[in-house]
Amino acid sequence: MADGFATRYEPAVREALRAFGIETARLQLVGISENVTYRADDDRSGKAYVLRLHRPGYHSLDELNSERVWLEALRSSGISVPTPVDAPDGRYFVPVGVAGNETRQAGLNVWAPGEIVGELLTAHDRNTDATGPPEIAAPFSQLGGLMAAMHNQAAGWTPPSSFRRHRLDLDGLLGDAPFWGPFWENPVLDGRERELLITARDHCRERLRRYGEPRRTFSMIHADLHLANLLTCDGQLSVIDFDDAGFGWHQYDIAVAMFHSRDTADFRAARQAFLHSYRAVRPISDDDLALVPMFELIRGMAILGWRAARPEVPWPDGQLEMFRKGVVSGCERLLKSSPTST
Repeated sequence: MADGFATRYEPAVREALRAFGIETARLQLVGISENVTYRADDDRSGKAYVLRLHRPGYHSLDELNSERVWLEALRSSGISVPTPVDAPDGRYFVPVGVAGNETRQAGLNVWAPGEIVGELLTAHDRNTDATGPPEIAAPFSQLGGLMAAMHNQAAGWTPPSSFRRHRLDLDGLLGDAPFWGPFWENPVLDGRERELLITARDHCRERLRRYGEPRRTFSMIHADLHLANLLTCDGQLSVIDFDDAGFGWHQYDIAVAMFHSRDTADFRAARQAFLHSYRAVRPISDDDLALVPMFELIRGMAILGWRAARPEVPWPDGQLEMFRKGVVSGCERLLKSSPTST
């Protein structure tokens, strides 16, 4: 498989590196899903970089450039985020051809030191007594304060007029053509389940329509800020992978973090640690927080849409079925607790 990736992607990676002024480098494939990510160690300077070939059709060049603008604003506010590298001609991204029939925008960042928090916890769980809870309260406490600081920055920030980024609003999450795809059309669902998801979607949509987009809880958000997108180095956290960042509700950002660790042992303590640290940095009312469980369900729905639109991306055996069961059960609980919505 690695040889296949080298044949398909490495010529484009090397072309992109040359455009950024790096003539020769040692390459290591870091990850592949829709985006293709490599580590590149410059043979001349010895510096390490991360180069990403962005998926075609997901973001326009203006949207990619806007991501860079927000990263600069976050960095200026003291938040540790990727450090981009400009090409010698001043471009942030350069187009490269992949296997002769596809064009992708390539972006380059300085390689950030540290380890991925999610991977550290997984390794801890493998190497200790299976009955012992993973140590997630401490990183969740850090994440709560970090996310609140990001929301402080975004809520008080006015993007430039040229700023372009998608919106995870009513239409982006729950419209007829959601940003991550029509989740109710995932073929893993049967007819009854599809109708259930549509009914639950309509219920969530109406609840959010009434709630609106108050500035206190609606701004730019990371939208994928879970433990797999956090680096830790010397006890400090850095945020990576802003590919899904857009305008959305803060509660969705919180729900993403909760959703991806909700089945971890002793997660209640981790949730409490997160919220305590979040509120120490940014106030949020109990009424606003009451929407988080619904946003957790919406996150599950969105993942079903994402998966249906990207069947070529490999998933662990049984994971799709696990998501299906969780979303269906969540929809049933939601509608049972709100009988008038049905």
